[in-house]
Amino acid sequence: METHKAAYQEEAFELVGELEGLLLELEGNPEDQELIHRIFRALHTIKGSGAMFGFEDVAGFTHEIETVYESVRDGRIGVTKALVDHSLSAIDVIRRMVGEEPVDGIQVADLMTRFKTISQSIQSGSISEPAITEEHPRGTLTLYTIDFAPYRTFFATGSNPILLLNELRGLGECRILPDLQEIPRLDSMDPEGCYLRWQIRLRTDQGKNAIQDVFIFAADACDLKIRVSDDEKTDEPLVRAPENGAEAGQTGTSKSDHQGKETLVKENRSSIRVPAEKLDTLVDLVGELVTVQANLSRKAGGAADAELVSISESVERLTGSLRDVTMSIRMIPIGSTFQRYQRLVRDLSKELDKDVRMETEGGETELDKTVIEQLGDPLIHIIRNAIDHGIEPPDARERLGKPRQGTIRLSAEHAGTSVLIRISGDGAGIDPEKIRKCAVERNLIPPDLLLEDDEIYNLLFIPGFSTAKRLSDVSGRGVGMDVVKRRIETLQGTVHIASKLGKGTTVTLKLPLTLAIIDGLLVRIGDEDYILPLSAVEECVEMDRKSADRSEDRGMMDYRGSRILYINLRRIFHSESPPPPIERVVVSKLKGETIGFGLDEVVGQHQTVIKPIGKLYKEIRGISGATILGDGSVALIIDLHQILETVEGDRRREKTE
Repeated sequence: METHKAAYQEEAFELVGELEGLLLELEGNPEDQELIHRIFRALHTIKGSGAMFGFEDVAGFTHEIETVYESVRDGRIGVTKALVDHSLSAIDVIRRMVGEEPVDGIQVADLMTRFKTISQSIQSGSISEPAITEEHPRGTLTLYTIDFAPYRTFFATGSNPILLLNELRGLGECRILPDLQEIPRLDSMDPEGCYLRWQIRLRTDQGKNAIQDVFIFAADACDLKIRVSDDEKTDEPLVRAPENGAEAGQTGTSKSDHQGKETLVKENRSSIRVPAEKLDTLVDLVGELVTVQANLSRKAGGAADAELVSISESVERLTGSLRDVTMSIRMIPIGSTFQRYQRLVRDLSKELDKDVRMETEGGETELDKTVIEQLGDPLIHIIRNAIDHGIEPPDARERLGKPRQGTIRLSAEHAGTSVLIRISGDGAGIDPEKIRKCAVERNLIPPDLLLEDDEIYNLLFIPGFSTAKRLSDVSGRGVGMDVVKRRIETLQGTVHIASKLGKGTTVTLKLPLTLAIIDGLLVRIGDEDYILPLSAVEECVEMDRKSADRSEDRGMMDYRGSRILYINLRRIFHSESPPPPIERVVVSKLKGETIGFGLDEVVGQHQTVIKPIGKLYKEIRGISGATILGDGSVALIIDLHQILETVEGDRRREKTE
């Protein structure tokens, strides 16, 4: 039972998230019948499954909301902003109930009263009821003939036909006639198969929708036909003639059997729910396999055994394929994450008395689930700042010749082995002069220091920096963009701000596709091995000792006819071994700038299983993790972005002094 309960909670959380998005979409499209039907089905599922697995509070609370949306579906009441407001508040309560968290009893009672009042008003006729589009509206006794033919795999879905038939009896006067045509001999019967079919005559005033709701959980596991009968007789015989001349009771493959098998195959092909812990364990095991494979390749490379080399190459190929498939399983679309922020934008707009809508693009873009899970706080900070600081009030926007409604746009796209996530707003933009003045007042930069706009925008990432003149619950406390930068850096990503005064601002997050296993470049500095992310490497070049020393003195190097920034990693990592006569330089492109990193030796490409480093080393800048090499030794993974920022910070301090 605990296993089923956990499965219900997981499914209910997904449905609650879906409901929130559907309600926000319905607010902008109140006449969309498909949205209304999807909302009703989600509420019906949460209620029905809740009662089944011991969540009676969820079932009772959801029942009142479902009753109202049943009236919305039937056209008896319309969708209003107030109804959406109450529904969103109710969704928050359901989420806490499903998670078995404490709820505010007063809030629950108030919401139930509101929904009950709407239902009672409809029943008493105090709310005007428009014409119902259903063929036979409620209140009129109508005779229906229902053909209910479960697929052979019906029981495998967890459905019980007796419960469905009993629920039909509750709708009115009911006559149920079984169809025994498909029952085989006992010696050939599958004890887990469903062979019965039924024809039901139901006289009811509930309407066709109420009948369909009975089968809402079983709709994909059966053939269901509902039609209106003019009299007590039906046009079709109850017991159908066997197909292909088969006699009653003879074994064979029926149409229902074919459909059942086909449905089961489709279900098996579509998806399977796996706990995240199992997936993480699989990734860890693949990571260990990659390490063992690297050790095998190293041993095979040093042995004069052609058969061993062949086996090593096969293992390497299979390990690579297994790694790619495992990583693809971890990849999930970012659209579900984007959808969660619709509610944030709506609530903040209301709180700040602004009119803001959110647009999304590229929701199908896939990203490692670990990365997506850690994106929540950074995106919240950026969106809150965009609405509070960026988007102007409606009247101000109108005076500026802008639409009264502001827009926050979230987009995602693949860029090589990375994903670019952009958060854009068509608000006031960032005034670089205002930021510069604030930085000077706080002694962060000297008054005569010349900075490009990009450098000025980077001042926003300094902890505690804020240009807000007032404190609010939304922003202005100097906490936000520095948190964003730190979190994105822990994900091996970067943040870039672009803005145009009066037009808007765009924050771009560049993130790796995965954090578990990456392609790396194994390099050596002194006597130590290090890993550089291969995605950050543009090219490897060589310099003689004299040119390398001159480049280090100047902080610049010659590269393909131009001068680029040069950083000696030997100095960064305090290597005491003598430098080699020929220095290797790894050329990277960071923040739109080409930079050379000097080191001693480039060993070659290496599949890198990222391991977290201990708490004592968390604050060491320039190191993002570690990996175990094939010989069992440890190599640190270099974060080139942090190395660059450390060097730039040192140079700024030198200029200030």
